[in-house]
Amino acid sequence: MMINTLDRHIGRTLLTTTLFMFVVVLGLFSVILFLDGVSDLGRGHFHLGNLLLYVLLNLPERTYQVFPAVTLVGTIAGLSILAINSELTAMRAGGLSLARLVGSIMLAGSVFVLAGVLLGEFVVPYSSDLAIRDRAQALGGMVQRNRSNVWVRDGSRFVRIGEVLPDLTLLNVDIFDVTPGSALHAQTHASSARYVGGHWQLSGVQRTDIGPDETNASRQPDREWDASLTPKILRVFTVRPQLMPAWTLARYIRHLRQNRQDTSRYELAFWNKLMLPVSTAIMVLLAVPFVFGSIRGGGMGQRIFIGVMLGMLYSLIHIGLGNFGLAYGVPPILGATLPGLAFLALALAMLRRVF
Repeated sequence: MMINTLDRHIGRTLLTTTLFMFVVVLGLFSVILFLDGVSDLGRGHFHLGNLLLYVLLNLPERTYQVFPAVTLVGTIAGLSILAINSELTAMRAGGLSLARLVGSIMLAGSVFVLAGVLLGEFVVPYSSDLAIRDRAQALGGMVQRNRSNVWVRDGSRFVRIGEVLPDLTLLNVDIFDVTPGSALHAQTHASSARYVGGHWQLSGVQRTDIGPDETNASRQPDREWDASLTPKILRVFTVRPQLMPAWTLARYIRHLRQNRQDTSRYELAFWNKLMLPVSTAIMVLLAVPFVFGSIRGGGMGQRIFIGVMLGMLYSLIHIGLGNFGLAYGVPPILGATLPGLAFLALALAMLRRVF
């Protein structure tokens, strides 16, 4: 379909109103995040600047969570403005078919679809990870995280953790013992560690003692490790599936299966990632009957209110069905796709009354 002046005008209108809706929603999220973090002010090195940065870095994740719902409301608002200004009527009078108008609207919707994909795959993983690391470092300082490892200071020891699994099992643990003069005198490597009975149980242990004259190496199948580090402290560093790009999720699911871990949460997140662009397009399509359909006699406020209710309903069904599936063993693909399919059926049923 060739893009003409009308396509660009419709696209600009829908983009403007949708961006405005996102600004409103992000303003509300900013207040909520700020109030939630006020209680941490003064703890450690967590000051107002850290709190504001934490709020800012969390906004992309919040935007991604409500992306389809806000797109629906913004599209309804944009089409309502075109209807109030009689622009849609003029387009129809000029010979533009309803099908061609729907095509123009969906063309504009493709921009929202692309924006959602870019946000979820490239912006959210980086910004949310940076928010977690900055907040944890400012609050405690004992635990820090870079892009590939978690580092812990435990008295005279420094600990590097390669990965924290969902059940808080640690993989590829290196424990560095240093002297008061900061000289390394021992290194212990463990393939994994589990928290059992108030202490860590290391497995696949290799220890190297470094003396002034010689170095001794030894191996043990298992060994206890008493540390101030607890699973509660490490919980913040578990991999959050909703923050991972789709291709990383696919690799991580394979990795968890190799380690005999439950993958249902990650499979649900993976299918949610794949469904977000589809859900966004469905929401744009669902907005069309609100202007051309049976409720076109209502005002803009009425249309937006119904759109907000539908957006909230979609979010509730989407989250509720996903959690229900995790609790009762429903295949993750169903929990991720059924809400979108239900709203697609609703959109098509409403469109049949228009054409």
